[in-house]
Amino acid sequence: MDILKNLGIKKKNRGTSTGINWFGSSDNKELHICSPVDGSSLATVYQATEENYQTCMAAARKTFLQWRTVPPPQRGEVVRQIGDALRAKKQPLGTLVSWEMGKSLQEGLGEVQEMIDICDFAVGQSRQLYGYTMASERPQHRLYDQYHPLGVVGIISAFNFPVAVWAWNAMLAVVCGDTTIWKPSSRTPLTALAVQVILSDVLFTNNLPDGIFNLIIGSGSTIGERMIEDKNIPIISVTGSTKVGRNAAEKVASRFGRCILELGGNNAIILTPEANLKLAIPAIVFSAVGTAGQRCTTTRRLIVHEQIYENVKAALISAYRSLKIGSPLSEKNHVGPLINIEAVEAYHTALESLQNQGGTIAAGGLTLKGPGYDESGCYVEPVLAEAENSYPIVQQETFAPILYLIKYEGGLENAIALQNDVVQGLSSSIFTDNLQEAERFLSAAGSDCGIANVNIGTSGAEIGGAFGGEKDTGGGRESGSDAWKGYMRRQTNTINYGTSLPLAQGIKFDI
Repeated sequence: MDILKNLGIKKKNRGTSTGINWFGSSDNKELHICSPVDGSSLATVYQATEENYQTCMAAARKTFLQWRTVPPPQRGEVVRQIGDALRAKKQPLGTLVSWEMGKSLQEGLGEVQEMIDICDFAVGQSRQLYGYTMASERPQHRLYDQYHPLGVVGIISAFNFPVAVWAWNAMLAVVCGDTTIWKPSSRTPLTALAVQVILSDVLFTNNLPDGIFNLIIGSGSTIGERMIEDKNIPIISVTGSTKVGRNAAEKVASRFGRCILELGGNNAIILTPEANLKLAIPAIVFSAVGTAGQRCTTTRRLIVHEQIYENVKAALISAYRSLKIGSPLSEKNHVGPLINIEAVEAYHTALESLQNQGGTIAAGGLTLKGPGYDESGCYVEPVLAEAENSYPIVQQETFAPILYLIKYEGGLENAIALQNDVVQGLSSSIFTDNLQEAERFLSAAGSDCGIANVNIGTSGAEIGGAFGGEKDTGGGRESGSDAWKGYMRRQTNTINYGTSLPLAQGIKFDI
């Protein structure tokens, strides 16, 4: 495949890199990567050994001691060059995202654009690592805080955004003076390899040392666990299921490390009687079926007032029947494949549970066979189902395009109660032209999610805002706003420039 060659990926690849140098041995287990688009074999990757891990960690720790002393704007200049390198490779890298993960080409290109955008954001942030000066109660004293580089930042990313979420963390971390070590998903390692090749060129051009950007490909049960338990990693970002995040949180907390957890979502959109349905229906469909339902911000529940329920149901059935499903590389298609056969099995298991619990399927529900589909077996119809919020299957996240229609009666407080009545708390949305309803939804008595939107869907966040959720979604924030502070250590400083020693709180201590 030409795009693989363009991106520096061979048929067989070493899976460990400290930036410029690459490591890996054929003695360790080999990952065979097949595309969910058509089942074709793309390439293989040799997984990292314990020795490879130790090499990466040693490089990351050693280089941190040097990198933390580089002025932040100079670190930002390196990130600016990375952004330009990504611009030059946007088309092939975005295409590889689609081939390896299965999302549409437009979404693949959008993911690379997201990387470029966070590079731009981080460049600006490199000149704005602000602390604050506070008023001291003691005369001739200055009280202020400042932020220092933290150390080695661990990043464990998921298959559904194989490169963008890494960039959210890595670009901010390096302008903050940290070094990084990245374990991508074993399902999508080729995009990570391609990014590392791009980084290597920038590092070489700037005569920078190994160890700023480290890549290590291996299973979660080995390399992932090794990172979680490693005291040399003061903060680790983990994207994955709530189960994976809980394991990470407990082990990192036991060694007094920090976690940024981006875990499961069970996101809802509320439609009140004052919703603009012409605006709402396209937003709902995209949020529910984009990336074949494999976004943590995918809309999984639609909470609709009884007055408009039947109209909304009919409009969505019509919209679902018009969806074009097929190769994500064709712009005429709306929905591509699930990541693998296991995801297809989980999709059918969820639908069986739904029906056993009393729900009904209004549209979709089939695995698609025939030309263009059966090569991979990963294409399914997006599902529109009628359900109750209390159903066990509705209470959990199924990583597939299944949207549950839930009817509510009475006032908005009833809809908000339904929305909040799940253990996850990532993204949420309301469609209404009523200002009071919108403000109520955004108030302290409204959505309990980390993201709350009005008159847009639950997915498609911009990099300028902090991204993350509450409850079983894990906590912590990535990307924009002041998320950069998470990658630094905060220090409070007091300077006495007088000739006496007054104490705070009026304490007297005379000797």
